[in-house]
Amino acid sequence: MATSQWGYDGPNGPAQWSKLYPIANGNNQSPIDIKTSEVKHDTSLKPISVSYNPAGAKEIINVGHSFHVTFEDDKSVLKGGPLSDSYQLVQFHFHWGSTDEYGSEHLVDGDKYAAELHIVHWNSAKYSSVADAISKPDGIAIIGVLMKVGQANSKLQKVLDAISEVKTKDKKAPFKNFDPSTLLPSSLDYYTYFGSLTHPPLHESVTWIICKEIISISKEQLAQFRSLLSSAEGEKAVPVLHNNRPPQPLKGRVVKASF
Repeated sequence: MATSQWGYDGPNGPAQWSKLYPIANGNNQSPIDIKTSEVKHDTSLKPISVSYNPAGAKEIINVGHSFHVTFEDDKSVLKGGPLSDSYQLVQFHFHWGSTDEYGSEHLVDGDKYAAELHIVHWNSAKYSSVADAISKPDGIAIIGVLMKVGQANSKLQKVLDAISEVKTKDKKAPFKNFDPSTLLPSSLDYYTYFGSLTHPPLHESVTWIICKEIISISKEQLAQFRSLLSSAEGEKAVPVLHNNRPPQPLKGRVVKASF
């Protein structure tokens, strides 16, 4: 999937994605604006259970529009919550904006946040690989955590320090011994709904679990995200100033809450 075909600005920005990916106008697209007055409390929703093995952390990769921290470990799993199967951790990444005011993908009652963490899992109980699961309706589960500007987040520092090793597109570096559950807020109360990947190929395959509680990030830490380049080595430096898709219409979906 060539990044040059889609991006976050103008001629190849989110408003144009439907030309290459018609599903962009589908009925279950993400992100959304969570309107708390319309959220349904669901007593059948269980607590989520995350069990991540820090030894499964593998590498950090500049994918051109963001960076991914990848895992290879069948012991790192997400269970419970709205899920009926066990989902294996594959990677986590962030979305941010060109200013500190707006970089999150999900909104709550129209409120924008500075950034958003996505911890991505695939249904390893039913499918043989993430590539097999990614297009299936029950294939992917993503924990989303909204981030607001405040105190520096010490838990993030190891990740931010590693960005400098993968400044340019397609660059990779080892990233070992990290437990992404340290990035989660203290309360795991959540909203959940059925949606999609938030960038192409935009498959409608995601059970979203959005934490109610927000975590902090400092202005300096946000600036480190924007130091990532979408250009390859030797090319003119193009920083990734923002990589957040605007909210999509709910189209009749119901957002549920565990609280």
